[in-house]
Amino acid sequence: MLQSSENSFNLKSNSPASNPNAYNPVKTVTAPVDQATIGRTLVIKGEISGSEALYIDGRIEGKITMPDSRVTIGRNGKVDASIQAREVVVMGKVNGNIECSDRVDIRAEGSVSGDISTVRISVEDGASLKGGIQVRNEGKQNAQPQKSAEAPKALAATASA
Repeated sequence: MLQSSENSFNLKSNSPASNPNAYNPVKTVTAPVDQATIGRTLVIKGEISGSEALYIDGRIEGKITMPDSRVTIGRNGKVDASIQAREVVVMGKVNGNIECSDRVDIRAEGSVSGDISTVRISVEDGASLKGGIQVRNEGKQNAQPQKSAEAPKALAATASA
């Protein structure tokens, strides 16, 4: 009788609906991505650099250098800094220049005030963008800045829905 009770307990622990307190680890299909998060109540003044993805929901003042990573500014994020990264996603507010080796994505609720230099850019309806944009070829990253220094600012725009 004791043995059958243990067996029924083991069956129940494998079923998440039957025992809500049972520990069932979440199974992931892909490896988890290393990402640092700056919470909404944090304020950082200074320089941030690293090689893992960064999610900002707080406030940053200074310089962000993440050349091989993605920097995401969350809906509550406010960045008064220059950003250098592989990819930047803006859902909050950025006041500063952005330099990307791959892509800049400004979502509908995002706002950027500053110059952008990137290979690819996406700006959703409702986003706010004020500054110059330089879209360069992937292979000609070093030659393009000399041309753009002689040319006037490419674009100053504000998009709204």
